[in-house]
Amino acid sequence: MTYERTQIEKAPEIMYLEDFEGARLSLNPQRRLEEVRKRARKFREKMLSMAPVSYFKSIPLVRVPYPTRYGFFAVFNEVTLVSPILHITNRLFVIQYKTQLGMKTLLFSPSDIMANAETRFFKRFAGGILLGLEGEEYRLLKDLAQQVIAPFYTTVEDALRRLGISPEEVDYITYDHLHTQDLRRWLGDGRQKPYFPNAKLIVMKEEWESAKGLLPPQRDWYCPGGIDGVPEEKVILLDGDVLLGEGVALVKTPGHTFGNHSLVVRLSKGLLVSSENGISPESYAPHNSANEAIRKYALKTGVEVILNGNTQESGLEQYISMVMEKEIAGPSWYHSDFPSILNSSQFSSYWMFPGLSPTFEFPDIEEGQYRAASK
Repeated sequence: MTYERTQIEKAPEIMYLEDFEGARLSLNPQRRLEEVRKRARKFREKMLSMAPVSYFKSIPLVRVPYPTRYGFFAVFNEVTLVSPILHITNRLFVIQYKTQLGMKTLLFSPSDIMANAETRFFKRFAGGILLGLEGEEYRLLKDLAQQVIAPFYTTVEDALRRLGISPEEVDYITYDHLHTQDLRRWLGDGRQKPYFPNAKLIVMKEEWESAKGLLPPQRDWYCPGGIDGVPEEKVILLDGDVLLGEGVALVKTPGHTFGNHSLVVRLSKGLLVSSENGISPESYAPHNSANEAIRKYALKTGVEVILNGNTQESGLEQYISMVMEKEIAGPSWYHSDFPSILNSSQFSSYWMFPGLSPTFEFPDIEEGQYRAASK
């Protein structure tokens, strides 16, 4: 089946992919799942046939508290002896790759940490800790809470500076979805100049349009005004899966949000997939988890993946998308019991939230050599 697509005039080197066209058309969920699984395995071979990207680096930005009941959706509904909060580490990925129009630099999940803290859920969470305080007392305790509960490693600006990458060299930014993201600093909003003057946002059309008209169940997780004033000429709306260049693709993985997409990158040892459909490699192989509650839940219910469930815009589609991600990724070269999925927000051990630790934490990766733009 062929679908009409809008030509990507703002980025002519980006090519639409047809590998998953029509895979989810069946009204039978099992058939949708198996069709997606079959195509994901073929797509994996296609991506493995490509050369690795020229440069890849994952960089931890900040640790964030996150409700356990969301991170491993439904697993801990009947388990009380576990911390209600776990920690996730937000990461920035820097990717440089070849295209027919030359080398391009992509930032995946570049979070404006302080602006993102205005997201309603996290602001309310912090407000509960600081309830009844004001003035200087409030400021001091807020700073302390930030350092202890949500410590950060670095900022996007400092990370790129250390790598010798100037803001002008960034061609594209993208996020698997727009939860918590404030884009105004990066792309400008008519009042402030864009930090990345040449960058464009790559986003699925469903995600962009949804962010303009949120309902209350969604609104808690989007940064207020986070896309207000962003120039339309800075936004590339996608109708489907795309190949950005040699060894790097974005594939639609709806469910967590309707406009969710996942990053697929060809590295020297294999493929790497990233999104927030799950928060850990063990979300994609729960039967191999060392956490008894997670493993038993998978055995009892028969699920093969555990959703990240803070907003389930479509739970069945998210489940199918996670199976698709793990089939594309294949086994990790670090731990073969788990797929090669480095979540953009990954479940991490932290002393403040005892009783639940990841079975396997994907380490940060740097591969290749970044090629600076000609001066």
